Amino acid sequence: MDDLTATLDAVWRIEGPRVVATLARMTGDLSEAEDLAQDAVAEALRVWPESGVPRNAGAWLTTVAKRRAIDGWRRREALDERHRTIAHRLEQEDDLAWEPIEDDLLRLVFTACHPVLAREAQVSLTLRVVAGLSTTEIARLLVTSVPAVQQRIVRAKRTLAEAHVPFEVPDHTEWATRLAAVLTVTYLLFTEGYAPSGGDRWVRRDLAHEALRLGRVLARLLPREPEVHGLVALMELQSSRFAARTDRRGEPVTLADQDRRLWDRGQIARGLTALERVDALGRGRGPYALQASIAACHATAPSFDRTDWERILVLYDALSALVPGPVVRLNRAAALSMTEDGLEPALEEIDRIAADGGLGRSHLVASTRADVLRRLGRTAEARGEFLAAAELAGNELERAWLEQRAAELSPS
Repeated sequence: MDDLTATLDAVWRIEGPRVVATLARMTGDLSEAEDLAQDAVAEALRVWPESGVPRNAGAWLTTVAKRRAIDGWRRREALDERHRTIAHRLEQEDDLAWEPIEDDLLRLVFTACHPVLAREAQVSLTLRVVAGLSTTEIARLLVTSVPAVQQRIVRAKRTLAEAHVPFEVPDHTEWATRLAAVLTVTYLLFTEGYAPSGGDRWVRRDLAHEALRLGRVLARLLPREPEVHGLVALMELQSSRFAARTDRRGEPVTLADQDRRLWDRGQIARGLTALERVDALGRGRGPYALQASIAACHATAPSFDRTDWERILVLYDALSALVPGPVVRLNRAAALSMTEDGLEPALEEIDRIAADGGLGRSHLVASTRADVLRRLGRTAEARGEFLAAAELAGNELERAWLEQRAAELSPS
């Protein structure tokens, strides 16, 4: 049963959002779609041990959920015209011809990012229903508690239902108001794939690729929005390093030690082209485009040592002016540490960030501080910081890697 549960979990990770999106299109109700999908998962746990995992598991789950919807509507004493119409239409569809419509996920994203919801609710709901993340994973990603995430999701669904929000891509006149939330959620999804907050993997390519796919769809729909192209550029450039971020044993490889021959030059070219589209629109580089510019510095540098850290520092200064926050400050401090005579000023900035407490229980401050201390030759302090970071890390592989770095600094 453990193997089946793991298999079903993997199937859900890949197919779940599309199944929910397809059901939401069929029923017009996001909450009902998710409930039906969960019922289908429960049915899979009962049936698959005997029948085996079907070749097209997504189609199987969708078909079961659809039949449950029809049965449920028929049991109602007062079947209204809407449900009668939907049930009739669904019965006419060929179960074996299940193919999620390309933009179903995009509809799901726009619905979850409807302006009747607060930003925190938009992000939590989208990560749950589009990315298929657990509430624990979302809590880690958003640096909040699991009960807080659960409450946000429940209230968000209730609000969408009470507001009768349609399951659709909105009219062009409404796109601007929802775009910021959609881009935020898309990038959070990519971030969870690029550096998973939990689990035992260094990279979750499925999530990152899904975010990139959504970004490309957005770029097709909104070709004159520079930040859409900026986000696509950022995700293309970051994705280009996936093959080099782990070794053959699956162990993490830092940027300094990566084999740059493994970087995907095609993705780098696409990222640079997307960045050119931003500039061609003539409205300046926004936060995503600036982050993409930083990624481009890394992607085009001939080696880690020959990276243009001064330019990266200038780009972080621009980014800090647009979106000041502890994560940007910490990344800027890391870049500062790579410039000539930058180690001590970087450590002072990291200490100020830690004192401000803006990153809560994130391991990032301790791990960045540990690396700067190591390069300053303050080995004992660095070892303690690596261990402190390991205690806070939610990802098992990252925790082990931080512990290994601490062990490498132990007195022999």
